[in-house]
Order: sequence, then structure tokens, then C-alpha cells
Amino acid sequence: MSDSGRRKPPLVADKRYGRVGARPARKPVSKKPKPRKTKMQRPRKKAAAKRNPIVAFFLSILSWVLRLIWSIVWRTSVVVGLLVGLAVSYVYLTLPDVDELLDGRARGSVTLLDRDDQVFAWRGDQFGGVVTAETVSKHLKNAVIATEDKRFYRHFGVSPRGVASAIRINLSEGRGPLSGHGGSTLTQQTAKLLCLGVGYVPEDWESESAYVQDCRRGSLGRKVKEAVYAMAMEVKYSKDEILSVYLNRAYMGGGAYGAEAAAQRYFSKPSANLSPAEGAMIAGLLTAPSSMAPTANLQRSQDRAATVLRLMNEQGYLSDKDTLFYQNNPATLSEAAEAKSGGYFADWVMSSGPEFFTRNTTEDVILKTTLDPRIQSAAEEGLRWVFENKVREGSKAQAAIVVMSADGAVRAMVGGRQTKVSGAFNRATQAKRQTGSAFKPFVYATALERGGHYDDMVLDEHYCLNVPGSGKWCPKNYTGKHYGNVSLTFALQNSLNVPAVKVSEKAGRENVRTVAGMFGIESDLAAGPALALGASESSLLEMTGAYAGILNGGSSVTPYGLIELRLLGDDAPLMGTGGGIGERVISDAAARELIWMMEKVVSEGTGARAQLPGWQVAGKTGTTQAARDAWFIGFTSDYVAGVWMGYDDNTPLTGVTGGGLPAEIWRETMVRVHEGLDPKPLPAFVPPPKSKPSPRPQRQRGKGIDDVVNGILNDIFGRN
Repeated sequence: MSDSGRRKPPLVADKRYGRVGARPARKPVSKKPKPRKTKMQRPRKKAAAKRNPIVAFFLSILSWVLRLIWSIVWRTSVVVGLLVGLAVSYVYLTLPDVDELLDGRARGSVTLLDRDDQVFAWRGDQFGGVVTAETVSKHLKNAVIATEDKRFYRHFGVSPRGVASAIRINLSEGRGPLSGHGGSTLTQQTAKLLCLGVGYVPEDWESESAYVQDCRRGSLGRKVKEAVYAMAMEVKYSKDEILSVYLNRAYMGGGAYGAEAAAQRYFSKPSANLSPAEGAMIAGLLTAPSSMAPTANLQRSQDRAATVLRLMNEQGYLSDKDTLFYQNNPATLSEAAEAKSGGYFADWVMSSGPEFFTRNTTEDVILKTTLDPRIQSAAEEGLRWVFENKVREGSKAQAAIVVMSADGAVRAMVGGRQTKVSGAFNRATQAKRQTGSAFKPFVYATALERGGHYDDMVLDEHYCLNVPGSGKWCPKNYTGKHYGNVSLTFALQNSLNVPAVKVSEKAGRENVRTVAGMFGIESDLAAGPALALGASESSLLEMTGAYAGILNGGSSVTPYGLIELRLLGDDAPLMGTGGGIGERVISDAAARELIWMMEKVVSEGTGARAQLPGWQVAGKTGTTQAARDAWFIGFTSDYVAGVWMGYDDNTPLTGVTGGGLPAEIWRETMVRVHEGLDPKPLPAFVPPPKSKPSPRPQRQRGKGIDDVVNGILNDIFGRN
């Protein structure tokens, strides 16, 4: 039966002293409360044993300093972050559309084409047109990223890791932290190319170079601005848009700005078609474009490209097999690139064209020219061969060559012994030198035009003239001898001075001056009788053009190198040829007679060393007083070529006359020019055969007087 209904006794403790016989009461267990673990309750002796008062003092100071620094740092960071954010926001608002940044040149480019429409030179700020990161060769794009900024697609415009690494390298190499390696990202480099948005204003700078120098400053303040600008660009533009700006603006050596210009400059192909080796070579130029340019040092450029290919391999852009292949087969220059920048010919065309379309153009201009690369190579090789084989080693003598067609179209030009140059002194166009006997054809041209003939006679004897203001003047022949009555042809082929002066005086000095000027010799011509002996100064280009006038039948010629000028992208030219054949100076008959006389100079006279196997050659030698200048100018039926030789400081040549080394340079050049051409005769007249005396009647032999008498009688009387 359940007792659940009973009332339970109260729970009370047994009395300490209860009834007899009762169980002794349990001693209650005393429960002491656990002491709270507080710092105040820790034993003082143990604390004293662990921490020295001095140490504790300094630790407390250090703790306070750290808390202070942290307090300053996080507050400063917040302030700096806000300021940077504001600065980035401000720059972001000032950034233009990306299309406006792709071409930021101060002037335009000039591309020069030869007669076959092949590029051979560039001038101005060369620019091949806008490209994008999507349109260039992937190999070029990968090479640029691998070389310049392998984290380009992962950072926000600034790479702290890159900056730290650059500072470490600079310090380890004994430089200042900001000297040398900059740790700049590709975005920062693009910002620098944009000069942080500051455009060039001529009025604000001493020169454009001063502006560029300021843009490249590497001070701490400049670096901060650069970083802000780079971050603003990252916000405003996509990565590929930033890379596109860089690929269009970066200078890549050889006068080329941008990837397209570099591809055309070095390889004569679009940037979209570059191979890994070519892309690596262009990317390798970015660190030092002038010294690394393949036109400056091809081997150094190829070595640098091999390093770029290795970097591309390490970053997964090229396989091991392809890397090895392109390292063993490096990129090489196109023929146009090997010719450097067109040399003297390109300089002359640029200086002779309209300034606003050549030297100061703001447009991209295409110039088609008369240059023939084959003939240009022939002239350079001919000059080099003679100086290597005929001129003493160490000689400082110079030479110049001009080759043109009969209409004045210049096919080749060499302005000095150093042929691969740009902007150098051009002795073919800029040097004005005395012409010596090379001027004499114009004396005889005047005489022939005024009714003379090749076989007219002139007395070669001691001869003097009284020159007003100078007194008595007596010309002498080079040989010091006189030859009596000689024909005009003999006098010219042997370059006799006395007959030339006599012919000039008879034809009239002013007439000689007029004929020479009309043939294109624009320099001031001497007024006295020494005019006939080439006392006047002229350029090689003028003299060669004047001889072209003789070859074409007696009409004046204006030498020219420009065929047409047009703007990039336009088909219609803005201007055409600036030279060619002009008005007639002497009759065709006089010109043909003069050509025949000048042919005798080469075949029988002083120009014998200029003879070409199988070809008729006409020309004239020239040597000035004390042999300071030596000339040979001559022509075949196809081409006219002029050669000058001398010293820049007018030092006399030793043992050199126009019929010597200049004639040999002419021959070596023209032998190469005429390779593969069929010989054709000169357009000279053919002298009529000399009349022979009638043959005297001869007596028949074997008949006596009786036979003669019988014959007469038979004729009279008709007897048989």
C-alpha cells in the first residue's frame, strides 16, 4: 500500500546530543567557498620573482608607445586612404576617353617609299597607325607582359611587392632606394608616357626635350602622383585598354613610336603578323630602346630577345620546344631596316620637300621617291671597293656620288664614305666646290650652239689676257706644253686650258654663263676669263643634273627625288613630281655633237679609266688648282653619274686627278649599275666620213706606144 499520502517528516538535522542509543550524528562536511582568481589575490612574492621593476617599467613604456603608434597609424591610414580616394576620384574625372590617348605625338610621321613602293626610310615621330591589345600579335602582347609586368592582370595599378623588390635590389647594388629599378607596373609606365595628363605646350617649356625630361623625373613626389594616376586609370579603363595605350605610345628605337611602327621599321610587316622571335625582340627594346635597337646593334638585340623568350617560357606563354627553336633562330632585320634610315637620299628628299609636310608635319605622310635600291647598293659598294683597294689606309679623304636618269630622277646618292647615316653632312648636295675642267663641256656647248663644230680648229699657244683690276693673266695647260692648231674635240678630250679660254672668249663669257645657268648650275659663276676653267663653285647634284641635260638632247633638268606625296590612308596624292626636264638650252644637233666629243674624252682622252666593257661612255674629268677637288661626271645611254673626291678642310689631294680615283669610283659604280642591261649606243651624231682624193688615172701596163697609137686610130676610123 502506498504511503504516498502520508505526510513526510520535515527534513531536519539530527540533534548533536540526541537520545541514548541513537547513532552518532555525522559530522557535517564544511564547504568553503573557492576563492576568486583575481590579480589581487595572486601571491605577491611570485610576481616579484617573475618581473623586475625596471623591466616592468620599460615594458609599460613600450606598450604605451605601441598603442600610441597603432592609434596614429590607423588614424593616418584612414586619412591617407580618404585623401588617396579623393585624389583618384579627381584624376578619374579628368581622364579622357581612351581613344584620345592612343596617339599623342607632337608631330606626324613621314614614310618614304622607293620607286617600287617599298619602304626604305622613316622620319618624324614614326607611327604605323593605331593598334589595340586585341589586334597585335599575341606573341608581342605576351612578350611585353612577361618582360615588363607579369602581374599586370592581377594588380590594381600599383604593386607593393614590386616596389619592395625594387628597393631591395637598389640597396643591394649600392644605390638609393629610388635610384635604378623603380618597380613600376605597366600601368604606371603608361601613366608616365602620358606625362600624368600634362600636355606639351611650347610656350610653357624651353624645348620639347625639357618637357620630356620633366615627365621622366623619378622623385618621391612624382612617384606618388604616378601611383595615383595609375590607380585612376585602372578604375577608368580596362586592362586591355591600358595595354593598348602603352603599345601605341612606347618608344621602341629607330624613330619608331608604338608597336606598329616598330614592326614596320624592323621587319616590314604589320604588328599583327609578328612571330614569337620578332615579338620578343620588340619587347626587349622597352628597357633601352636606343642602345638595344637592332639597327644599332643586331647581336645585342638578339641576345636580349633570347632572354625575353626565356621569360615567356617561364610564365607559360611558350613551350620548351618553341622557346628553343626561336632562340636558335632569332629575328633578323628587313632590307629596309638594314639600310637604316635611308641615308643621304632620304635626308635630301626631306629637305627639298614642303616643310609643312616633311620636317614639321602634324600629319602622317607617305612620300614615293625615285630611289632605286639596286643602284643605291651599287654606288655604296663601288665607293667602298675603291677606298678599300685603291686608297691608303687611314686617309681622311671623302667622296660623294649621284646617279640619275636623263630626266633628272635621282636613283642613288652617297654623301660621304660613311653610307649608313642619317642627318650627316651631305657632300653631294651641301658642299660647294670648284668644278675645274668638269665645267668645260658648257663652254663647248655654247660654241656649238653659236655655230661651231667639233672639227673647228683653235691655236694652242702661249696666251695672255689683261683682266681689269687683276692685270695680266696667262692660262697654262696641265702638261705645261702647247700643241699648236688643234680641233675642239682634241682640246676637250685632252682637257687643254688655253683652247678652252679662247673658245669661251670667242663665244662670249656671258653666253657661257647663260648656258651653264640654264642647264641647272645655279651657283654664282665667275665673271672673269677663269670661268672657262671651272673657277666657280657648284654642288655635285647640280653638276650631275647639268650633264643629264646634255644626255637628254640639250634640255634643262631639275634633279628630283619626290614622285608624289599623300596622307596616310588617302589614295589621291596632294602633290606630284617636283622636277624633271625643262626648257631647251641648246639644239639637239649641238647636244649630239657635244656627246660625240665627250665620248672621245673616255675612249681616247683623260677619262680612259672610266671605260665600261661593251658600253659607250661620255664624260669629263675635272681637277681644281692644287688638286683640292677631283671630279668625274659621265653617262651612258641609260644613266648619268657624278663623282667628287676631296678633303672637307680643302687639303690638297696627293697624286689624285679627276681621271684617276674619281674615274675609277665612277667605273666601279656603273659596272654594278649596268649589270644585266643590254648595251645601247649613245645618242651622239655620226661624223661624216672624211672625203678621199679622187684616184689618179693609171696607165695600162704591158702595152707599148704602138699599141696606144693603133688603139687611137681604131677609135677614129672604126677599124677592127
